[in-house]
Amino acid sequence: MTELIYMKDCYAKEFDATVTKVDGKYVVLDNTIFYPAGGGQPTDTGKLIKDKEEYKVVFAKKMGPDVSHEVDKEGLKEGDKVRGVLDWGKRYLLMRMHTAAHILCEIFHKEAGALITGNQLNVDKSRIDFNLENFDREKMSEYVAKANEIVQKDLPIKIYFKPREEAMKIPSITKLANVLPPAVKELRIVEIEGFDIQADGGTHVNSTKEVGEIEIVGADNKGKNNRRVYYKLKD
Repeated sequence: MTELIYMKDCYAKEFDATVTKVDGKYVVLDNTIFYPAGGGQPTDTGKLIKDKEEYKVVFAKKMGPDVSHEVDKEGLKEGDKVRGVLDWGKRYLLMRMHTAAHILCEIFHKEAGALITGNQLNVDKSRIDFNLENFDREKMSEYVAKANEIVQKDLPIKIYFKPREEAMKIPSITKLANVLPPAVKELRIVEIEGFDIQADGGTHVNSTKEVGEIEIVGADNKGKNNRRVYYKLKD
């Protein structure tokens, strides 16, 4: 089982690990800071270093209890000690994007009762799909203005864990249209103090002000009661 360091510390940039499994270019470690693609958040990238030789991490994927790291060449063996280094610039942008998504989702939920039907984060532009019946662009401008007010409040963001039964008693703990699978017994909670609490497995910044200014750059109708909103961040 791979220990997921990023679940508790989103700001860890480097780590030491032992290779536990190898299948060609696919390497499993005993612990990792590399976020595996999932939940709308792309894979982290970076490198593993052994005896000054570098192996670029091009993709990370969850495989049951393990995280498989795809590297750019073969050579690592079970038992090897490696130093992992994250592509921090990419990760930090995705952290900001993810926290921005939580702020937007809470605003849309409060103002319009909208739930999330899909999302995809990226470093340049991200999108969120909402189950909105109507598409009022004037209202959307108001929602974004309110989201940026939250950003400027510099609210602290906390990450902690709760048993599923206890967590599900929190109102609007999930903004997803589809409920969380019953197999998840403990929920990781991301709380924007005084504003929003969500069950979430992704990486986030420590305060809303780190997000920067949120800007809506497009919106589409994607079928009945499904509206897609594109946004980006300004520094």
